[in-house]
This record gives sequence, C-alpha cells and structure tokens, in this order.
Amino acid sequence: MALFPAFAGVAEAPDNARKELDWLSNPSFCVGAITALSRQTQEATAAPVSEGPPLTRSPLKSEPSDESDTNRKPKETSRKKKKEKKKRKPQRHKRTKRRRGPSGSSRSESDADSEKDRPSRSGRESERKAERPSQGNHAAADTGHHCVWLEDIQALTGETFRMDKKPDPANWEYKSLYRGDIARYKRKGDSCLGLNPKKQCISWEGTSTERKRSHKQIERYFTKKSVGLMNVDGLAVSSQPEAPSSELLSFIPVKGVDGADPPATSWLNPLGIYDQATTQWLQGQGPLEQESRPPDSQPDREGALLKARVEEFNRKVRENPWDTELWMAFVAFQDEVMRSPGLYAVEEGEMETRKRSLRLVLEKKLAILERAIESNPSSVDLKLAKLKLCAEFWEPTTLLKEWQKLIFLHPNNTALWQKYLLFCQSQFSTFSVSKIQSLYGKCLSTLSAVRDGSIVSHPELPGTEEAMFALFLQQCHFLRQAGHSEKAVSLFQAMVDFTFFKPDSVKSLPTKGQVEFFEPFWDSGEPRAGEKGARGWRAWMHQQEWGGWVAVSPDDDDEEPDDEDQEIRDKTPPRWQIWLAAERSRDRRHWRPWRPDKARKQTEEDCEDPERQVLFDDLGQSLIQLSSPDLRFQLVAAFLQFLGVPSGFSPPASCLYLAMDENSIFDNELYDEKPLTFLDLSCSGVGCVGCMEPLGGQRWPRGPSREGEEFIRNVFHLAMPLFAGGERSKLCVSWLRYEITKVIWCLHTKNKKRLKSQGKNCKKLAKNLLKEPDNRNSFCLWQQYAHLEWLLGNTEDARKVFDAALGTAGSRGLEDQELCELGLLYAALEAELSPPGGGVAPARSVHVLTGLTERAPYRPCAGQVSAVHVLKARKAYEHALQDCLGERRGPDPGPLDRCSRLVSLAKCFMLFQYLTVGVDAAGRVYEQVLAGLRGSVSAEGVGLEGALEAVTLMHTRLLRFHGRVATYPLAPLRETLSEALRLYPGNQLLWRVYVQIQSKSHSASRTRRFFHTITKSAKLLEPWLFAIEAERMRKRLVDTVQRVDGREVHATLPETGLTHRIRALFENAVQSAHGSQCPLLWRMYLNFLVSLGNKERSKGVFYKALQNCPWAKALYMDAVEYFPNEMQEVVDLMTEKELRVRLPLEELELLLED
Repeated sequence: MALFPAFAGVAEAPDNARKELDWLSNPSFCVGAITALSRQTQEATAAPVSEGPPLTRSPLKSEPSDESDTNRKPKETSRKKKKEKKKRKPQRHKRTKRRRGPSGSSRSESDADSEKDRPSRSGRESERKAERPSQGNHAAADTGHHCVWLEDIQALTGETFRMDKKPDPANWEYKSLYRGDIARYKRKGDSCLGLNPKKQCISWEGTSTERKRSHKQIERYFTKKSVGLMNVDGLAVSSQPEAPSSELLSFIPVKGVDGADPPATSWLNPLGIYDQATTQWLQGQGPLEQESRPPDSQPDREGALLKARVEEFNRKVRENPWDTELWMAFVAFQDEVMRSPGLYAVEEGEMETRKRSLRLVLEKKLAILERAIESNPSSVDLKLAKLKLCAEFWEPTTLLKEWQKLIFLHPNNTALWQKYLLFCQSQFSTFSVSKIQSLYGKCLSTLSAVRDGSIVSHPELPGTEEAMFALFLQQCHFLRQAGHSEKAVSLFQAMVDFTFFKPDSVKSLPTKGQVEFFEPFWDSGEPRAGEKGARGWRAWMHQQEWGGWVAVSPDDDDEEPDDEDQEIRDKTPPRWQIWLAAERSRDRRHWRPWRPDKARKQTEEDCEDPERQVLFDDLGQSLIQLSSPDLRFQLVAAFLQFLGVPSGFSPPASCLYLAMDENSIFDNELYDEKPLTFLDLSCSGVGCVGCMEPLGGQRWPRGPSREGEEFIRNVFHLAMPLFAGGERSKLCVSWLRYEITKVIWCLHTKNKKRLKSQGKNCKKLAKNLLKEPDNRNSFCLWQQYAHLEWLLGNTEDARKVFDAALGTAGSRGLEDQELCELGLLYAALEAELSPPGGGVAPARSVHVLTGLTERAPYRPCAGQVSAVHVLKARKAYEHALQDCLGERRGPDPGPLDRCSRLVSLAKCFMLFQYLTVGVDAAGRVYEQVLAGLRGSVSAEGVGLEGALEAVTLMHTRLLRFHGRVATYPLAPLRETLSEALRLYPGNQLLWRVYVQIQSKSHSASRTRRFFHTITKSAKLLEPWLFAIEAERMRKRLVDTVQRVDGREVHATLPETGLTHRIRALFENAVQSAHGSQCPLLWRMYLNFLVSLGNKERSKGVFYKALQNCPWAKALYMDAVEYFPNEMQEVVDLMTEKELRVRLPLEELELLLED
C-alpha cells in the first residue's frame, strides 16, 4: 500500500516501477483496518489499556518490504512469527533472570551504558507486543493498540506535543539520534579466562543500584578502629555459683549482669535467652532514649581521669596565670589528651569517626599559648614556644617578621639571639653568607651596647659575657664552614689585638668608640697577630702619638712559593676530580688573609683573588670586650684549636654540634694499641681551618704549609708573654703536644726520613721551653719531653728524664698533682713495655708508684720492691684518699686544685692496686671514689662531674689493658661502660670503647636496647652518632663476609635488615633538636646512601640537608664527588649563596686548555 492513500493506484504498477517507488511504501499501514483502527483508538482514549507499558518514544524496527505484500499467505506469516517468538523467549528469560538475580549483569557495564540501552530495549518490547495476536492474525490490528496517528485522535487535537519524562542521555552523549552510534556489548557467560572452574569462580555484581550500595567489610582485630575498641572496659559478667540442676538443657545458658533479673519467656523469647534490647528489636521497637545510654555504673575511667586533669589544669592556670611553667606543662599535656579515645566527643560515636590530625593538636596548643602570652606578655619562653609551633603554619617571611619583633622587644636576651641566628642561618630560601654575617655583627654590637649601658631600657642579664664569647666562636666556625677562612682568621687576629693590646687611653670608652679607634690601626698595614714583627695595637698607638718608626727587615726566605702552576699536574682524570683536588689544595694553602708586602712594593691591586683581602667592615661590628681572665685565656686557646693545635679547648655546648663537620670522633686506632698511655688528640669532630677533606679519610695533623707553621709559631711567641703561671704552662704544653702529634703521624705512616727531622725539631723545642726560668720546675713539660723520647724509641733517655724530674720534686710526693701525673705516665709506660704476667708485677712501675708515697727523695729503680715497701705505700695511698674524700665532704670543698689532686691520686692508687693485687682491687678503689664523690655535698657540680668522668675513664683503661694482656671476661668492662655512659652520655672516648667492644659480639640486641634507652633519655647527639657507627661497623663486617671483591655473594650470614635500621637511625637523628643543624650527621647520611648505590634518594637527602645546613661547604663538595654530572648546578648554587669558590669553573677551563 502506498504511503498516502490517495495514490493507492501506484502500488498496482509493474514490479520495476514498484521497486523504484519503494521508498514511498508504508508497510505498517493497511487500508482494510482503518475503521477498526479508529474504533479501537476511541476505546483506548475512553478507557486506557491496563496491560503493557505507557507510550514511549521508541525507534521501531523497519520490516522488509516483502512482508507487506498482501499476496503472502497467512500460514507463512504465522510460522515466521512463531519462530521469532521461540527465539526471543529464552533471551527474555535470560534478561529477566539477570535483572532479578543478584549477580547477572557485567560489572564492567557502566550506568551510562544501561541508560543508553533503554531506548533500544523499549523499542524491542513494543515490537514484541505489536506482534502478539489479539484479534485475528492480522498484524496491523495488533499494532494499532500501541502506535496511532495524532491526526486520528480527536480528543488530543489541541495538544500537538508530548512530554518525554524519560530522556535518553545517549542523544547528547553521542551527538546522534541513530541507535547504531551507541556502543554497547554483552557478556557471554559468567566465566573468566584462565580460571579453573572446579576450584575457582567469579560472582558478578548485580544491577547498578546494587553496585552503588556500600558493602561494609568486616574489620580485622589489628585495625586501628578495633584496637581502639579494646581500650573500652567490658561489661562485668556474674560469677555466682549455681546449684547443679538435674534437667538436661538443650542450650548453654548465658549469665547476665549481677543483680539483673532474668528475662521472662514469651512467644518471641521461648527460651528466655534474649535480653530486652533483642526482644524489642524482634518486635520492631527501639529502646527508650534513657535506656540507650550506657549505665552510669560503668564509667569510662580513662576519660574521667583525663577530664579531671583538664579541669585541674584549667583551675590552676585560672588561679595562677603568671606561672609560665604551668602553661608549658598544659601545652605538653595536649599530646596526652589527643592520644586518649574520645575525651571531647560531642556525639556518641565521634570517637571512632573523628580524625585526630596533627594540625588539630597544633591549633589547640597555639590557642593555649596565646592565652598564656596574654597573661604573661613579657615571657620569652612562651613566645619562643609559640614561634616554634607556628613554624608549621606560617610562611618563612611571616615567621621572620615575628622573630624580628621579638628581638626588638628583648635585645638583651642572649639565648634569644642564639636561636634567632640559628633560625636565619638554616633558612635556605633567604640564606646568604653576607646576610648572616651582618646579623652576627648586629647581634654582638647590640649586646655590647647593652653591656656598656648605651641601651638604658634593657639591663645586662647574668652570663652575657660568656654568651657573647660563644656567639663570637659560632660566627668564626660559620665563616670557616662557608669557606671564608680568611675572614675567620682575621676575626681572631682582631680580637687578640683588641683584647690584649688595647691602649690605656681608650679603655674607658664604650665598645663602639674603641672600635672606631681600632679601625686606623687595622688599615695601617701594621703586622697583626700571627704575622712576623707583630707588636700590637698599643705599640702602634704609642708610636703614632710620640713619633718614630720601627723598620722591619724583610726576610728573603719568607717569599711565598708560587705553586699555582703545579695545582693541576695531571689532566687525565675527570673534570670534577681535578676541580675537587684544586679546590681543596687552595683551601689548605690560602687560609691566611692576603696583605700587600711593602718591602716588595705590592699594592692591593696585585692580589689575584680579591676575596682573600679582609676589610674592616667585615669584622668591625663583631669585636667585643672580654674582661674575665678565664675568657681571655679561652680566646687564645680557641684560636690555637682553630688553627689545628690540640690545646684541649672544646667549643661551648651551644655551638658544638654546629661546628662538627668531620668524623674524627670515631678514630680509635692508637687507643687500641696503647690504652693506658693513649694521647687523646681528637677535636670533638670540629674541623680546623684549611681542612676540607672528604668524609671517611683519615684525619691526621699533617701540618699546614711552611707559612702556616710560621704563623702558628708567631701566635705562640705573641701569646705566651701575656700569661703567667699555670696558663703559660698550658700554652707551652699545647705547643709541645702539637709537635708530638707530627711525630705520632710519622710513626703511624712509617715515614722514617721525616720522623728523624721531626723528632729532632721537637726535641729542640722541648729543650728551649725547659730552659726558660718559668718552666724549669714545670712537671707537665718534663712529662711531655720524656714521653717524646719514649715515642722516638729512646727508652733509656726517657727514663733518665723521668728520674731527673722525680728527683727534683723532693718530698712533695702525693701532695703535688702534676707530680702524680708524671709518675702515673712513667709507671703506665713501663707497664705497657713489660706487662704483668704470671703474678709478677713490673718492677719499675711498682717502684715509681711506691716512690711517690715516700717522704725521702726519689731514687732510680735498682730491683724488685720489697713487700714491706709495698704495704707501706698501700697504707699511704689509703690514708691520702680518705683525706681527700673527707675534704670534699666538708662544707668548704676548696678550689678546683683539690678536685684535680683527688683524681690524680685515685688514678695512681688504682694502677698501684692493679699491679700489686689485681684488677678486682683496682675496681674496689674505683667504687670507693665513686661512692665518696656521689655522696659529697658541693656547689661545684661541674668539677665533680669532671672528676667522676676522669676516674671512670681510668678504670675502663685498666680493664681494657687487662683484657689485652690476660684472659678476662668482657662483662665487667661492659657493665662499667654502660653505667658510665648513662652518667656521661657526651664522652666520646667512652663511646668509642663501648662501640668497639660491642662490635665483637654476635648478638646486637643488647647494644640496640642500650642505645635506645640512652637516646630517649639524653638530649645530646653523641648517642645517635655512635649508634649509627655501631650499626655501620656491623654492616661492614657482614659485607666483608658476604662479598668477595664486591662481586660474589655468600648467603651464609644474611643482612637481616641492617640497611633499613641504619636509615631509620639517620632519620630519627636528623629530626632531633641538635641533629637537624649538624653538618657531620648530614654528611654521614649522604655518604651512607651513596654507598648503597641509590643516587636518586641520595640527591633527595642532599637537598634536604641544604634546607637545614645551607652554609656547610663540605656538603656541596661531597655532592660534587657523589654526583659528578651535577657539578655545574652545585657550583652555581654555591655562588648564589655566596659560599667561597676558590677555583671558578671558567678558570678551570683555562687551566685545562693550557
């Protein structure tokens, strides 16, 4: 039939014409059914059909044109429809099953795909319903129930549009109305490739609504939530005994809470085992509001206790708002509060759901501190705590402004200045050497003005002078570590002239006025401290006032050798190795400030490197006045230690860890060889000027260049006339020990040629010092000279020196502390030369220690000492020790000389008892001294601590020596070291012995527990450093066993996680208070990670180290060595931060081209 009924005749045309006009045919329309169609439509509008879905806008499938042929037989039509119906039945069944079942559709089908399939499904459903026979077998009649023409419906002529309440999202998703553009797929089966169907299966999730449901997984017992529930107190279960019943029960009864009536039986609770809450739930009811709360008989004890403590804190701070320690305790208490479960829970269940973040704790602490500062606006500790807390919130610029405000309000607080300088020094983003140096100058000049009284609003606080000296030393080490050695040395030179050679006419002026007078002297070209012909500021000022001039004759041998051309002798190594070698060579040679030599007619323009010249503006603000004699001597000792002379000076605790940058604290080779006469030459890990060696290399005082040696000699010649008595003697001993270290270095390296010349020079110096009238009776110098002869192998000459020194003492004996030390060294050297064995003590050692107790003059040893003399000596030692301990217990303990005398006496008595009785007798003497010093009441805590430490060190040396010469268990030594290190966790020598002893043990658990205990209790950094060193020694031992030449691996001894343990120790150490700004710790961490071969992680640690220690040039040098490809970037970073680069890369290229 034609599409339009008016042209029905066209359909009766021939087949060719009909095919040409096939597009005009309408197979869904029949002429004979028009009346029936209109009638059925009216019925449908009057009473809507209840069966079938509502009318939807769905695309219908277009049937082939052959099916609309009226000549086709009804049997064929019905047969085809039956076949199609049979084919669609199982599909419809499957779809229904998938729609109803819990796991029928694919999980990979998204919700959007299911929405996109709805139009096609609705179209197919309408086709199925159109094909069902309703009245006769004619298809058109059945189709009319669902598809009608709007023109044929008379009732809806006014409404020509219809609202589609189920829009198709595919229309705008795929931008097309054609259903073929919509991508969809079906799952064939419920299996999955690769699975064993007998043992494995997959259950697909259901429809999209079921997929949206959150399936709550059952949490295991070890989860955070379950562990929190374990802290809740459980309900008490009654344990009342019941009489045994004769009836056999079909269930095990559950006992209820004490005092609770058993529930009555009912049709919901036939057995009487359900409680009231379960019964109400079965009835569909809920518990009452008052019953839903936990009973008051079971309170949360922990929460109640914490609430009581919070209330107590609130009451105390309300009553005493001026107690700053109480406020600080309240702030620290917040950590404990936040660890408790749900103390401040507003709703029930908040304990489990609330996330206790670190920010919440910090905000609460900050609120408490703000309240505390409102009540105590002048408290510096509270403001410091707030700034430390706000470092987690604020930007660095905001934090810096707050620091500046705090410094402006408290310019006289030295501890605040020290923290402020450390904060600015460790800010990588704003760091530069010139900025930090100007801050140091501003700090010292402000504190000097406070001391002079120029700042009237703020008085001088106690201990200001000592703190200023510590800040001055901190600045010098900062400049040394940044590579500006010339400025650091110039600071010491200026301070020596400014302190010891100040003219009398300017002493009454304030510090600022004195500095103004000092500037002309500095710029005059006059020789300074350490330079040849230096006379000092006073002599120059006197000469300027009275006229005249002293001409200094030039020394022809003083010409500085021009060895610039010999810096790069071999050009075959890689570029980064050449740069490192040349940079370290210049650091070692060019640490003295360059000054024009007038005898050679040099000017400032002749200097090739302008950075080697130091102007007065670089150091003028940092000059301070030192009025204390002790601080004056410490200035000279610190200068000598800075130059590499073992003067025995250690930096103050406030700047010790900032100055530590080398691993010399772990060197113990000489101690193992000679534990009794070991000469401690370590500098507490603090490097000296001109030393920029790689980490891991041996740090031996090889001595500077010839010019450096002359500089050190000039400093000694200038400083010794400034002191007298014991201080002058200490300077002489330091000079002689400095020369002895060179001899020890030659002995260690077995350099016989240099040993001969060095020994000759050293003996010449010792004789010249002893010839001086003030030093003839100095037993310390005699002791060092005799020790030098013993080291050089001249045993008989050394004995003669010892005997001569002891003979000059007369009958002073045990009363002289220096004489006791001399005799102790003599006896220890003899004991090491011929150790006791077979019950026979060395005769010379016993003779020396016995001769100290006799009132008669000392005589050289002639043979074995008689038993009577030994017994008399023991009694004399006991009486002398009792007298010294009694003096310490008295109300007036006396000066520190008595304390040092007690130490020397105890050490001699311990060695005497060891040689004559045994090691246990020496241990009893140690226990007696320890008990006596601990029980004494004295205000000199520092002196007592030093005495206890020295006696403990002597006891450990004896135990160590006895373990070498005889068979003796390590348990006593281990116990002694453990007890001593608990008392003195900062003693590096004790840590060395402990680590070496424990490294030989197969079990490391005891050592690790001990280190864990010490690091938790002590705030020092030494326990962390030696804990890391102990684990690294164990790892090196394991590596030597496992690997042969670094290639073959033996699995006999597994590593057991040593690498991860060491990394964890490093991470915990750098997070400590002192470890974050310690260059040595960061260098060790970087070296360890590079040794593992992980370059990426090593780079991360390097940049993290720069965030905390951006001033340490050694870190940059290590980075160039470990990451050669990043050399250009590292050198550019050094230049940006104004660190000293002595060999720019451009100059290196020119040298390599030549």
